[in-house]
Amino acid sequence: MNVKTLLGIPAVIISLIGCSSDNGSSVENSYPAKIASDTSAPVETQSPNTPYKPAFKGQTRVPGVKTKTAYKVDKLASKLGSPWAIIPLPDGRLLMTEKRGSMMIHDANGVLVKKITGLPEVDASGQGGLLDVALDPNFSQNKIIYWSFSEKYGNGNLMSVAKGELSEAESRVQNPVVIFRATPALRSSLHYGSRLIFDKDGNLFVSTGERSIPEGRKQSQWLNSGLGKIFKITKDGKPAPGNPFINQKDAMPEIFAYGIRNAQSLDLHPVTGELWEAEFGPRGGDEVNIIRAGKNYGWPTITYGIEYGGGRVGEGITQKEGMEQPVYYWDPVLSPSGMVFYRGNTIPEWKNNLFICGLNSSHIARLVIENNKIVNEERLLTNMSERFRDVAYHNGMLYTITDNGNLYRISKK
Repeated sequence: MNVKTLLGIPAVIISLIGCSSDNGSSVENSYPAKIASDTSAPVETQSPNTPYKPAFKGQTRVPGVKTKTAYKVDKLASKLGSPWAIIPLPDGRLLMTEKRGSMMIHDANGVLVKKITGLPEVDASGQGGLLDVALDPNFSQNKIIYWSFSEKYGNGNLMSVAKGELSEAESRVQNPVVIFRATPALRSSLHYGSRLIFDKDGNLFVSTGERSIPEGRKQSQWLNSGLGKIFKITKDGKPAPGNPFINQKDAMPEIFAYGIRNAQSLDLHPVTGELWEAEFGPRGGDEVNIIRAGKNYGWPTITYGIEYGGGRVGEGITQKEGMEQPVYYWDPVLSPSGMVFYRGNTIPEWKNNLFICGLNSSHIARLVIENNKIVNEERLLTNMSERFRDVAYHNGMLYTITDNGNLYRISKK
């Protein structure tokens, strides 16, 4: 974490307890604390990639903020392979997916309890593999889990959603079945999305990407394509009742919203219950959106980013009638992966804040929200030099996994 406190307040020392999941060895390292005064300057100091101007005040580069409560970061496990998602189980243990096709259950202190196999084969090339996982709302009774993964299909591949029963006794997922596929299949190893989250009515939101290649990119705007969309489906993979395009001819009835580039971040606001999303832009233009039924989020017609080679995306415009503006965007990029709202009072100033993992940016972004607007931003864990893949909340603590295969716990000191 960006270990900073106000002048005159004891510095926070981050203690990294390096406990390998393989042998349980423990090494404690102290990192020197940094001291900084509270400041309203934006945390981003680099020049933007584009000359684009925000549509409204506070859409980018809001004032910075510093956490005043002392906290610590414990390294609970390492050598986890390529973890992609982490969620808490009802008893406080942690369920993680590993990109190559298995799941792991760790206890709250990072000790491996079970390796779970029996899932359908994944296409683990590029950005593909075993992706997100979610618990059935009645998991405590039925032990059903849902997961997303990249699947070879026809002459290409695509993002699929499956479900099955988690049998700890057998260390397997039993009776796995694919319930949804984001067709069409394309030949690409990029931009699968995807995150899964249940709403209060027991329907499942699913995000997917547009597969990066030109053939898929344009389909973000097509209602007859499953690429670049937010879906809302039932537990059996059917269109959720009330979906906005359910009665529209030549539209996929599972679509909830469209015009998405590549969304690896979803969570529900603890107070409003609305669906929040973060997605990758190209070079610049990573976005935070509030996803609402039937809305068009603009990709690739409007964007605050440019092509990786430096050229304009399409007409090079950032606004168009009928297309939603992001609540917030970054330029340069955050490279946003998993995210979670902080739902407790253990660290009071974090209540209802949004925490988003940064990959290329090597930090976790803390966003303070007021009336659906981002008002402050903080960068956490900047001294770790890691790509943060996913983050979960449980019992006043945050758990985060990295592409280096490490598991960390962030808690009040």
